[in-house]
This record gives sequence, C-alpha cells and structure tokens, in this order.
Amino acid sequence: MSFSNPTREEIKDILKQAGNIAVVGLSDKSDRTSYMVAYAMQKRGYRIIPVNPTASGTEILGETCYASLQDIPEPIDIVNVFRRAEYCAEVAREAVAIGANVLWLQQGIVSDEAAEIAKERGLTVIMDRCIKVEDANLLVKDSE
Repeated sequence: MSFSNPTREEIKDILKQAGNIAVVGLSDKSDRTSYMVAYAMQKRGYRIIPVNPTASGTEILGETCYASLQDIPEPIDIVNVFRRAEYCAEVAREAVAIGANVLWLQQGIVSDEAAEIAKERGLTVIMDRCIKVEDANLLVKDSE
C-alpha cells in the first residue's frame, strides 16, 4: 500500500469539523511535546480528551484522563497519537472499535500497519504531521 496524506484542503476540512480529539500518549508533564500541542489545540477551541494508562483517573488540562480509547464515554472525531510506531497498530484497532473518524499520527510517527487497519475500516489517516502546525497553517491564518 502506497500511503499519502489527505490534501491540505481535506485536512483543513477535518480540522474545521473536529470537536473531540482524543490524545493518546498525552503526558501530564507540561514540558512534553504532547502536552504543549494539546494545550495549544485546547486554546484554539478543540475539546482535548487525554488517554494515558499511567495517568488514568487524574486530570490533564482540566479533562479526565482515560486508560484507553474504549473508556471514553463520548464520540471521538480525531484520535491524535503520541506513541512510538510499534504501538500504533493497536491504537488504530481501538480507534476503529470506538468509531473515530480520523487516525492522526503526530510528526515523526509512521506506521503502515496502523494506516492499513484504519483505512480498511473507513477512517481517514494522517501520518507524520503535527496537528498544531496544520491547524496554525490552515485555520489560524484564515481567521487573521
């Protein structure tokens, strides 16, 4: 399978329609990239739902943290992943199981297996792109 990300216009539409973003691997440490990206997205108006088994039951960015995607009691639009590539296939399976619309692997993360799992079941897949950078480039500039 030859993978290609959606077009810039498609990514822009995905972000415009997104409400709940589950962030898998969101750290509770404010100096971590996952925290900084999620914080910026939250400030832009997105609902961030933390997923991190070691922080489950606590709050990160004012939101309850869940151990897994299946534990989240509401629909998820985007599953944004801050995990190493070898863990992404399992995250893709969970994203499919909860009916997410998009599997988004952060910048530096590529998993053909995860992409195949998600795409075969109708999810849009974005890999090796930072959601915060895409939001800033595609939407923030539009609103200025």
